[in-house]
Amino acid sequence: MRLKKLIYSAAVMATAAMLAPSCGRQSQSVSIATVEENFMSPPDSIRIAAYWYWINDNLSPEGAVKDLEAMKKAGITRAQIGMIGVDGLPYGDGKYNSDLWWKTLHQALKTAGELDIEIGIFNCPGWSQSGGPWVKPEQSMRRIVSAQTMVQGPGTQTIELPAIEGACQDEAVIAYPAFVKDAYSKSMTLAKTEGKAIAQTIKLDKPATLRSAEVKVSTPINTMAVLKAKKGDDWTVLKAFPIDRYNEQNIVGFDPYAPVIVSLPEGEYGELMFEVAAPGAGNIELTLSEQPKVERSAEKQLAKMCQVPLPMWDFYMWDQQPDYTVTDWTIDPEKVVVLTSDVKDGVLTWDVPEGNWVVSRIGMATTGVTNSPASPEATGLEIDKMNKEHLQAHFDAYIGEIQRRIPAEDRKTFRILVEDSYETGGQNWTDGLAEKFRERYGYSPLPYLPALQGIPVGSNEMTDRFLWDLRRLVADLIAYEYVGGLKEISNKNGLTTWLENYGHWGFPSEFLLYGGQSDEIAGEYWSEGTLGDIENRAASSCGHIYGKTKVWAESCTAGGNPFGRYPNVMKQRVDRFFAEGINASLLHLVIHQLDTPEEPGIAAWFGNEFNRKNTWFDQLDLFTDYLRRCNYVLQQGRYIADAAYFIGEDAPKMTGECNPALPEGYSFDYINADILKNHAKVVDGRLILDSGMEYRVLVLPNQDTMRPEMLECIKKFVEDGLVVLGPAPVASPSLQGYPEADARVKEIAATMWTPDQAVTTLGKGKVYAAGTSMQQVFDDMNLIPDVSVPSGQQMPVFIHRMLKDAEVYFIANPTEERISINPTFRVNTKLQPQLWNATNGTIRTLPQYQANATDNGISIPVVLEPLESAFIVFRKDAKAAEGTVNYPEQELVANLSKATWNITFDADRKGPQPMTVDSLFDWSTQADKDLANYSGNAVYTTEFNLAALPEGKTYVDLGKVMVMAKVKVNGEYAGGVWTNPYRLDITPLLKDGKNTLEIDVVSTWRNRLIGDAALPQEQRVTTTNFQVLGANEPLQSSGLIGPVRILSEK
Repeated sequence: MRLKKLIYSAAVMATAAMLAPSCGRQSQSVSIATVEENFMSPPDSIRIAAYWYWINDNLSPEGAVKDLEAMKKAGITRAQIGMIGVDGLPYGDGKYNSDLWWKTLHQALKTAGELDIEIGIFNCPGWSQSGGPWVKPEQSMRRIVSAQTMVQGPGTQTIELPAIEGACQDEAVIAYPAFVKDAYSKSMTLAKTEGKAIAQTIKLDKPATLRSAEVKVSTPINTMAVLKAKKGDDWTVLKAFPIDRYNEQNIVGFDPYAPVIVSLPEGEYGELMFEVAAPGAGNIELTLSEQPKVERSAEKQLAKMCQVPLPMWDFYMWDQQPDYTVTDWTIDPEKVVVLTSDVKDGVLTWDVPEGNWVVSRIGMATTGVTNSPASPEATGLEIDKMNKEHLQAHFDAYIGEIQRRIPAEDRKTFRILVEDSYETGGQNWTDGLAEKFRERYGYSPLPYLPALQGIPVGSNEMTDRFLWDLRRLVADLIAYEYVGGLKEISNKNGLTTWLENYGHWGFPSEFLLYGGQSDEIAGEYWSEGTLGDIENRAASSCGHIYGKTKVWAESCTAGGNPFGRYPNVMKQRVDRFFAEGINASLLHLVIHQLDTPEEPGIAAWFGNEFNRKNTWFDQLDLFTDYLRRCNYVLQQGRYIADAAYFIGEDAPKMTGECNPALPEGYSFDYINADILKNHAKVVDGRLILDSGMEYRVLVLPNQDTMRPEMLECIKKFVEDGLVVLGPAPVASPSLQGYPEADARVKEIAATMWTPDQAVTTLGKGKVYAAGTSMQQVFDDMNLIPDVSVPSGQQMPVFIHRMLKDAEVYFIANPTEERISINPTFRVNTKLQPQLWNATNGTIRTLPQYQANATDNGISIPVVLEPLESAFIVFRKDAKAAEGTVNYPEQELVANLSKATWNITFDADRKGPQPMTVDSLFDWSTQADKDLANYSGNAVYTTEFNLAALPEGKTYVDLGKVMVMAKVKVNGEYAGGVWTNPYRLDITPLLKDGKNTLEIDVVSTWRNRLIGDAALPQEQRVTTTNFQVLGANEPLQSSGLIGPVRILSEK
């Protein structure tokens, strides 16, 4: 290995610590007293991270220093560098591997070390996934390809094998008896026009038996098709299916226009109807055949994968193919001959048996997928995801080269290797896979490889089972060889791995096993839309079951409008995903800015901008303080969940399914076969994991297959006392042990499920039949919701963590309305509640609560402002409460909305002249364009008199602020506001008589960008690398809008 060991001694101990098993145990909780202290002032170990994208070779060592210094000031102390190339944006001079590229990287790593900012670097240029120009085809992601020739025996022959188009290496040569007769088929091509449906009648020359239909297209199309057969005077539907070849990128499959193959019910037909729905255009070639073919063979071999970002739980699960009465066009695996050892230099010498034989030369070809999005000089093939040896070569060429070129003392905080979401599609073969397959399943895959051409081997059922085995092995190898291999390689070189444990656009692994092999894991969520709906639960479930204390998320990203959002509009989704288990925040994103005066500078179509040239960057610390406090508390103790939903054994898999649905007020995780078989046991009726997690109910997936060893494991759990809910499996999905394995599955299931009986008792546990609701199961267990509210009240989002001496709930109002609720928490009634406010670090004991008479919870009156959140902490040693109510009434001391205000604007951003006003207003509504289009800071100053200091706590309430503000009272900093309630405690800063109030308000760049879009370039305040907004876009509300009031608690 060419990599040098790190020379500083600390790395030696760090590396030893890194080489821990993939399934660890969540850290033991500290005392609530320690948590309280660290909540008010989070330790430096709680780092807010950011993706730090270096866009299109626009690099500057001086700019990198300023970026890092600004991040440190704003509370961002981990930066994960991605070298990104984006179409349509101008390129700079810092091309990959140039002197400027190395100089900027060296300076960045050195400065980060000086500032104690941790650095992560993406595993390759671009954000997905692991590739570059150094990767050779034979090291890349590969797929099976083949070419066939016919020979006739008997007799020894020397056969020159046909060349395989696109192959980069040979894998095997097999032969099998040729089919004895040709199958009947009928083909036609239909010209499809967008918006017009097709109903094409097909009359066969004479009635014929049909068993398959194949549709080919050569341009993108997404529509529905129905094939009907005429029976007398009626039309009967034979098959309804999608023609779904609408995403031609190879990241969703290495065969973009693979045929759509469907099986038909065996029958004799004379007249058919082929209907195609109105959407879509292009030529559609339909072939009807007597020959059985492997239904959806492209999808089943990963040649065509999910073409949208979010594949649901059952996307890679298919209906069982029909059984047919003939085997004329089915290969008998017992008759397949493996001839690989008889080939030399492309020539086969073989004593051919009697009859006609198909000789199939099988090789591997690259899938052609490249790392992306990267600059042209840094783009190359993606490395094989199932071969650790090739992965080592990739590491050496990129990260290893960085470690060699930059001295260890200048990269002290370069600690993380980053793996973003998987977006590189499928591969179905690698070096040595045949041997690994045989070791895993006990049979050779080689006789079954014709299935990848759509030809049934053995039977339709056996073919599907082989393809199931292949997909499962691919999923496992990607998890162990790629994620686990990269962790092993990185750890040996002083680095840890950070992984988003899922993939968009064709993820070929299983998300829980995949993530379990990494040091750190992450989800992601966007400011709008559906991205985040499954990714964060994928990450948090993985973190919980594999014992990872931190569950990161690529947070607050977006598509478009990079300068129009601000922390308050991000908060609803931040809190939602805290409640789903995220507890470490990585902001998306900071784009590296040059050392030039242009603002807002370099931008992109993706992400919200958290860089130093954004208007509200100087107030970003208000937001990061909130994130740090939430992250810290949510990393303590153990997550409380009632149910574990088993995702099943099928692969690929990117999410689970809550079926039956989980009632409101309970929590869950997804769980996989690896954890159940290797890291779980049952104690006192609870499923206990090695990670420390506990569950009361295990829910089985809504399917009828399971391997016998998996079912045996679950049976043991029930005998030991676990409650299980779900359908009884009837067969194994695998060809391993077929058909005996099916009999074993039925035998085990018969001991666990009683026909026509809702509940079966087995040993100490119970099995509930499919169709039983989760609420029924919980009611039978007398398990009340963890959080509940009276009927008609808004349910907050929540998450519950248990410490050794406290119960901690995070709750959040997901609405834009103020809510008053009376939630009941499932805690020991002898505990006392506190409210911890993460926006300002304050803690107060709540005097108003009710311990339920049945000793099963505490009810608390809670008021939450729009999007407000709070920690409700239950403990024994709470300080005495002040007052008798949780939310004391407040009385008006002074209304400053009509006071005299002096406003000064930022002259450097060409703000309006200073002004004095006697009322507050929205800048964007003013006729003065200099004001309406102003973006930046404005300082509002006024005075108010207090004849005497109020007796209770006194607050300044700013009403509506667009978008953030920091406040001083009598020259002293009082704090900042960025979300509801826009209110600060100013009690210690007040004095009798005259008081001065200074409010520094900042808006977004949006209005200035809109205004500048109507101006010639030379008159613009702003400069960006592309036009972000048009001149006719609506302006955004801006400024201090109020009302501003001084309030005092009664």
